[in-house]
Amino acid sequence: MVALNHRFHRFALNAFMVVVLGHWAEHIAQAYQIWVLGWPRPKANGLLGLAYPWLVTSEWMHYGYALLMLIGLALLRPGFVGRARTWWTVALAIQFWHHIEHLLLLIQAQTGHPWFGRPVPTSILQLVYPRVELHLFYNSIVFIPMVVAVYLHLRPSHAELDRMHCSCVPVAG
Repeated sequence: MVALNHRFHRFALNAFMVVVLGHWAEHIAQAYQIWVLGWPRPKANGLLGLAYPWLVTSEWMHYGYALLMLIGLALLRPGFVGRARTWWTVALAIQFWHHIEHLLLLIQAQTGHPWFGRPVPTSILQLVYPRVELHLFYNSIVFIPMVVAVYLHLRPSHAELDRMHCSCVPVAG
């Protein structure tokens, strides 16, 4: 675990960001299918959903990604210091709630008993916002502080650089 936030931090952070960007690509493709191509929402499943429609409708897949994000944010957090750590922690806190929402959806799907008088599994904020828009929002408010954190992490102040122990910023010799 220590090596993850020291000599492997840059590699792990890059790999994590590739996964996050792939997820973003799926959401952008779905939004494009709905709002540009005019596809009905049940048919707008992103890129993976075109090849594997059952995958996109699986609450296990959505919950698994939410959990992966939560774990990744938590595991990589010790590698951040100062301002970057603050922003990374904001992303982690928001993702924790996003994960809870997906857990509620998974429980409803697994039990076959949707809540809130709805015919399908529904999260708390889905009571107010449609699912596609809600998840674009969730992913945005997790992603933006992550980007700020990475930016600050790669451009530390002198005081932050002295406290960094990871492989992200080479130490000038």
